[in-house]
Amino acid sequence: MQVVTLSLEPKSTASQNTTVDNILQAWHWQLAFDYPNRSVAIRDSIVSWLIGNHFEQLEQLDCQQIELIQQGMAYRYRILQNRYLGQTPEQGYRRLTIRLSSLAVLQSKIRMTISLSRDRRRQTSEVLQEFLQDLLQRDCYLQQQMTAIAKCTDDIRLRHALLFTTIEEYCLRPVRNQPLIVYRFINYMCRLSPGGVTQVPKNGEIRIVFAQIPTEDSDRTFSLLDAQAIEQDREQQEAVEQQQQRKEVKQQLSKYLEQKLGHLAVEWLNLYLQGQPQQAIAQQLNLTAKDVYRLREKVCYHATRLFRK
Repeated sequence: MQVVTLSLEPKSTASQNTTVDNILQAWHWQLAFDYPNRSVAIRDSIVSWLIGNHFEQLEQLDCQQIELIQQGMAYRYRILQNRYLGQTPEQGYRRLTIRLSSLAVLQSKIRMTISLSRDRRRQTSEVLQEFLQDLLQRDCYLQQQMTAIAKCTDDIRLRHALLFTTIEEYCLRPVRNQPLIVYRFINYMCRLSPGGVTQVPKNGEIRIVFAQIPTEDSDRTFSLLDAQAIEQDREQQEAVEQQQQRKEVKQQLSKYLEQKLGHLAVEWLNLYLQGQPQQAIAQQLNLTAKDVYRLREKVCYHATRLFRK
């Protein structure tokens, strides 16, 4: 049996009687030919995503407009085929960042941003990931697409693939001879001025939270968090909690030492927590080495009593 694949490129002589049913049927045939082993539900979801919000418009458009829409569908389908369909979310996300970071003009903008920042050890990929996070949270078009994708399928892996395809296609749209992502990145940096990424504190790294898309009929969401980002966020939260606990303990101990030993003991504690050696502490407090060691013993004794309570 001979199988003939349908051309993804629309014919230049599109006829006036082209209908939504014709286009839908053509894409169903194309998906069945390309992916015979995938379920009908998966193939139908991809067709639904490709048609998108053009479904109600196609009947009212002329041949030239329909041809342009079909070209766009074919372009998105090729991106989905070549890079994201069948990949795990982690693999797809990695492919997306590699594809976008390969743009020379975007690389130049990101390197310039890093060179002007206070932390020049940052990697291009880190800045790009933070930018993508911000883009997904703020861009109206991508927000609409995420909602539409959630309506197309419940398959988590397919949702990731469709979203990554949508982001790549959107970011690479040509605007005044440059990809759209360049202008979005410039706006992103202007919005973060005057400090931009340099305002990010050393102990407050930005989480790489990619997106969460709600399903249409429930409170469930599927997460597009990068696995590494989850781990980084967990470690960051633990570090913040530990720092807060140390601060509370220090305040409690300082208050207790002030009552029992006086302000000199509090000064010794502050210098000790800064990592100062006993000799340096003795000089700063104008004490002999013997007095400093004696003070240390008293502080340790009272600290032990306090935290045994």
